[in-house]
Amino acid sequence: MANIKLKEISTRAPKDWDKEETKEKTAGILAKLDELQNLLYAESKHSVLVILQGMDASGKDGLVRKVFTSMNPQGVNVHSFKVPTAEELSHDFLWRIHAAAPPKGMIQLFNRSHYEDVLVTRVHKMIDDKTAKKRMKAINDFEQLLVEHNNTHILKFYLHISPEEQEQRLQERIHNPSKQWKYNEKDFEEAKLWDEYMTAYEDCFEHCNDVPWTIVPADQNWYKEHIIAHALLKTLEKLNMQFPGLKKE
Repeated sequence: MANIKLKEISTRAPKDWDKEETKEKTAGILAKLDELQNLLYAESKHSVLVILQGMDASGKDGLVRKVFTSMNPQGVNVHSFKVPTAEELSHDFLWRIHAAAPPKGMIQLFNRSHYEDVLVTRVHKMIDDKTAKKRMKAINDFEQLLVEHNNTHILKFYLHISPEEQEQRLQERIHNPSKQWKYNEKDFEEAKLWDEYMTAYEDCFEHCNDVPWTIVPADQNWYKEHIIAHALLKTLEKLNMQFPGLKKE
């Protein structure tokens, strides 16, 4: 994924995609995902890790609600990584991440993830470029560990929103009573660092791509939800899972 330039990638669905038709297709996919997630849980030979990254207001929370709540909650976990605690800071940066990796049979969502440790920390000059490169190598090794030693299938999505759409959504958090609980004045300060974040993400796509990224146009929720649901469906279908038979004593 070398030389990815986010400015050159559209944040909207292709013009020939119909919204209502796509939403209907997504509903069909979600029904299939419910069945396949149950099979994943029953067979318990594989795990799935879905990584969601994106700028503030790119729609990570809404995506989780629309796509993943159609499945049995016993087999789906969501973990959001906040500012590290004192205990977490006393360990290596991946210590708390590994503890949240999915066991076999589970779908785990990271709503923000270990990539914050090479994005936010880099944009705010908490780490230098040399440290960032070391961390990226460690992330590649960590993800391969999950793949090779726990049959974990990793899907990494960057929710690609435009700065104009982000501004509109952040303003909604001020004026819409149903969204005011999401308001955080720091989001507007982070938005001013847009170019720095884009540079950090582009470098991340280039150097942390042993498990490839999918860049998802995210200005329109219906398209974003379809792309991610479809990618998860294809991943689960390829596993050729079978329900286990009767247990033998």
